[in-house]
Amino acid sequence: MALLPILRYPDPRLHKKATEVDAVDDGIRKLVADMAETMYEAPGIGLAATQVDVHKRVIVIDVSEDKSKLLALINPEILERDGEQVCEEGCLSVPGVYEKVVRSERVTVRAFDPQGAPFTLEADGLLAVCIQHEVDHLDGKVFVEHLSRLKQSRIKARLAKQARITA
Repeated sequence: MALLPILRYPDPRLHKKATEVDAVDDGIRKLVADMAETMYEAPGIGLAATQVDVHKRVIVIDVSEDKSKLLALINPEILERDGEQVCEEGCLSVPGVYEKVVRSERVTVRAFDPQGAPFTLEADGLLAVCIQHEVDHLDGKVFVEHLSRLKQSRIKARLAKQARITA
């Protein structure tokens, strides 16, 4: 396994739409393992392949307290959305920024697991938020793009300043 570099907003590669995985093979399983290791090390609760500059429809999520329930979704597709919730979100590609975002309270998602088996999952609460957040990444959208243009420009300015300070 290897740690992968995480792209930082507003890197234009974060806006590239991910393509479907044709076959779940050893390369995809290695990607899942590397993404999981990267997510846990960061630390985070979700990571999309787009964030590590791999533009395939693969996400990893673990919202458990003890980091024992890794969920890998290959070619995830949200089939249903229900309800509404406001949740404070953060993102490994937008470090140090946390903002309230409106999401569906419940989702039903269809995907493949790392063995290539199809499954359907009903999720609510934090898991539903995380799935929606990561699927947005696969579609080329970062969570801050759910915010006003003013907030987006302030976030970009803050991140640019941080980059200058650490350079």
